[in-house]
Amino acid sequence: MPQYIIKHFSELTPIEVYRILQIRNEVFILEQTCYYQDIDDKDLVSYHLLVMNADELIGYARLIPKGISYEAYCSIGRVLIKKEHRMHNYGKELMQEAIAFCDATFGGTIKIGAQKYLEKFYNELGFATCGEEFLEDDIPHVPMKK
Repeated sequence: MPQYIIKHFSELTPIEVYRILQIRNEVFILEQTCYYQDIDDKDLVSYHLLVMNADELIGYARLIPKGISYEAYCSIGRVLIKKEHRMHNYGKELMQEAIAFCDATFGGTIKIGAQKYLEKFYNELGFATCGEEFLEDDIPHVPMKK
């Protein structure tokens, strides 16, 4: 059973930061062959949800306060589960943890830019599409709110 840990960037250890950047690189840059600047200043002001299986980081999400990605909304981004763990439904659990934290900590509406192929997944978690499809780093996305 995985353990869910949430820490502000200022609370992360150097090893945790390294593992976060490593897993984000593995999934978003290598697996999705999407070459973009992953590391941005949003990390510094965000909370980071780590999904741990023993000592292995198997999932992650970035929990972003209002006024950073969207002026009036908090956000959840960089959501991932390592490929070899996706069959265990951890993605849904990860998002439920992320939503609960955002509700309790930031309040209000959560807005995300979801990859289009995951639109149904986010619908099942209570998100609704709120705009037109757009390309981000050559990947189709849709804006969604909950």
